[in-house]
Amino acid sequence: MSLSLRETVEVLRQEEGEVLRGMLGYAESLHEELVEIRRDLHRHPELLYDTDRTAAIVVHLLEEWGLHVVSGVGPHFGKGVVGILRGTLPGGRTTVLRADMDALPIVELNDVDYRSVVDGVMHACGHDAHTAMLLGAAKTLAAHRDHIAGEFRFVLQPAEEGALPSPLDGRLLSGGRDIIEAGILDGVDRCFALHVWPELAAGTIGIHSHYAMAASSHFHVTLKGKNGHHSTPHLAVDAIQMTAAYIQAVNGLMAHGVDPTESAVLAFGTVQAGTVINAIAEQSVISGTFRAFSKETVTAITDGLHRHAQAVSLSYGGSYELALREGIAVVNDADAVQEVIRSGSAVLGRGSVLQLEKTSLAGEDFGWYLDRVPGAFVLLGCGNAELGITDGLHRPRFNLDESVLAHGVKLLVHLAVEGGKG
Repeated sequence: MSLSLRETVEVLRQEEGEVLRGMLGYAESLHEELVEIRRDLHRHPELLYDTDRTAAIVVHLLEEWGLHVVSGVGPHFGKGVVGILRGTLPGGRTTVLRADMDALPIVELNDVDYRSVVDGVMHACGHDAHTAMLLGAAKTLAAHRDHIAGEFRFVLQPAEEGALPSPLDGRLLSGGRDIIEAGILDGVDRCFALHVWPELAAGTIGIHSHYAMAASSHFHVTLKGKNGHHSTPHLAVDAIQMTAAYIQAVNGLMAHGVDPTESAVLAFGTVQAGTVINAIAEQSVISGTFRAFSKETVTAITDGLHRHAQAVSLSYGGSYELALREGIAVVNDADAVQEVIRSGSAVLGRGSVLQLEKTSLAGEDFGWYLDRVPGAFVLLGCGNAELGITDGLHRPRFNLDESVLAHGVKLLVHLAVEGGKG
């Protein structure tokens, strides 16, 4: 007896459900392998664009699992890795799943057998876990390529935590901006990234409906004067006096030049000036960060930093240089948020998805991806008070409940398969 159209559709739906359940079970079975990968990366952290060891491991594994791999991605630094997988079934959308590879210049204080062996460097932001989870998703999807549709790009980037001057044009660039300029988002329909979050308990995820994080920008201002002896100050241009005037002017900018209804903050981090007690400093270097949400506010603060540096240097008879790593807010797409809620509920249970209202003034360069392609930035709970895992990100005792590695893989796989159908 032939089936009706409705019955046929239901049978196909059940078969698809069985395939997806099999994929999630496969992802769960990777737990020990994921822990091994994560701990190896944790022992050998690398900073900014110096991620050659991590990239080599990533390339080896992706190629072993049958993905097409492009290494050396990025026109400026060439340290990104992209693995490409195409499902055998026809149709489907193109999805980017992204992880970051770099660590932080922090001395680790955890007493664990996988503690960092690199002096003064630590994976204190969970990028080792992000890389392991993305690899787990790649292995799972590759093992089931005959049952999925669409194209999947697994993007592993360096230098999420900071930026360096481009050897091509001098711009301060983070890893995300570098590999985006290589065209990795061309033809992409959607993109997702996970970030472990110790403020949320393991077994939960958090998602923001719109703004997830602020635009975090870094600035370095060099004020140049003229050195001289304290006995003849009229023959010199005092860089320290210029610094004091500049700091006061910028604080005034934040108080009166920014829309008071906009959340924005600027803080100075370092000041370096002078070499001896009885000589007028010729140069001062000031660094800091500012954080805001709207592009208009970011532009207003950036313009103000230039304007006040120019005004101060002119008034004293000096000059200035300003280097800026421009930030952009992390803005989730409404449809992608709903996909995360559905996938998170399916993988972890309906009560495990927390819709977050309070946004963070922290920054993340995944915002550059979301500025070009709709998607979402998902916070994956990794805290566990019973295990003593409570320290926040960027702290010397940061750690995570490793059970979340499989959670992250399953979430990425579910997002990729369900949303990739189109």
